[in-house]
Amino acid sequence: MERYSVITEKLKREIVLLRGSGCVYKKCTFCDYHVDCLDDDAENFKLNKSVLDKITGKYGEVEIINSGSVFELDKQTLEYIKKVCREKRIKTIHFEAHYLYDGKIPALREEFKEFTLKMKIGLETFDYELREGVYKKGIPVREPEVIAKNFDEANFLFGLEGQSLASMQRDIELGLEYFERICLNLMCDNSTSVKPDKRVIDAFLKNLYPKYKDDDRVDILINNTDFGVGE
Repeated sequence: MERYSVITEKLKREIVLLRGSGCVYKKCTFCDYHVDCLDDDAENFKLNKSVLDKITGKYGEVEIINSGSVFELDKQTLEYIKKVCREKRIKTIHFEAHYLYDGKIPALREEFKEFTLKMKIGLETFDYELREGVYKKGIPVREPEVIAKNFDEANFLFGLEGQSLASMQRDIELGLEYFERICLNLMCDNSTSVKPDKRVIDAFLKNLYPKYKDDDRVDILINNTDFGVGE
């Protein structure tokens, strides 16, 4: 499992994959990412410290992810993140969180007020019926402005049955309207019953990838390890 990498294109930053107590939601039908967890704060901190110690601060910006939300990291890890970022003169930290933690984000920003926080949501799509009826994301609101209120960035998932070229285009356009940055993830085969749809992926690669591949506000992950972390 690779847990440290450097992103050298578009928004240059270091990225670390930490381990927490695990996603408290665990209902997304397409996701098996939540298996990277351990219900032992001491062991998690030991691992996370070893990963965080690899940060150099070379770009002054770091993205910190885990198999769930930042709120599922232990307190020691959160304090160590602050310590490392101070020492390495990192100004901007990117965190991820599920929408169920929406109300806790203002307090997290206050806790990390010496830094600029960029919060990312795993939105997957603005199509409410697809997102909640099929993906089971647990985001009980439809309005883009409400979803984006406490978030700066969003992940989208493309390449599944039920999507079309038009729906993906709409997601990208709305994503760029309501968020500072977006990340487009193509569905990769995993242990869940949800499988990639080759026709949808081909449509994306032919029509949308060339259009957005050089957009500085759009990250595109054709493989889920393209950021250099994970397995």
